[in-house]
Amino acid sequence: MMAVLVAIGTIGSQLLWFPAGVARAYPVQHAINVIAGIMLGPGPAVIVALMISLLRNLLGLGTLVAFPGAMIGAFAAGVLYKKTQKYPMAALGEIIGTGIIGSFFAVPIANLLMGSSAGAFAFIPAFVVSSVSGALIGWLLVSRLPAQQFSLTK
Repeated sequence: MMAVLVAIGTIGSQLLWFPAGVARAYPVQHAINVIAGIMLGPGPAVIVALMISLLRNLLGLGTLVAFPGAMIGAFAAGVLYKKTQKYPMAALGEIIGTGIIGSFFAVPIANLLMGSSAGAFAFIPAFVVSSVSGALIGWLLVSRLPAQQFSLTK
């Protein structure tokens, strides 16, 4: 299941993206984070996010700031779903994890490894737009499928 989600996330990033401030929005990554958080739990969701970010970077489809946002968002989505068993909470976890917390972790990575002086306030709008759009897609997908499809964490 993890490999399938990584493949969908990697291929989907090539097909669906849009400019969002200082970054590009990849909503498929965020949708996969929500789905993985619900289906697999926080730990495996982080691994899926890490692998998608790694493959996107190797293919030239992402930047190094994709790592903290994706991984923190996947973790938060998985934790909030595990605690509440509610799909909207997984989406909210993705938005808070990537859009807010991940944008702060992106600042030192951008400064040290990419030579960018952009601060957190430059990343927050782009990360929020990207994570909201993807989290809503993920929430919509899981809410339309039978609940037994997502029983891997129970």
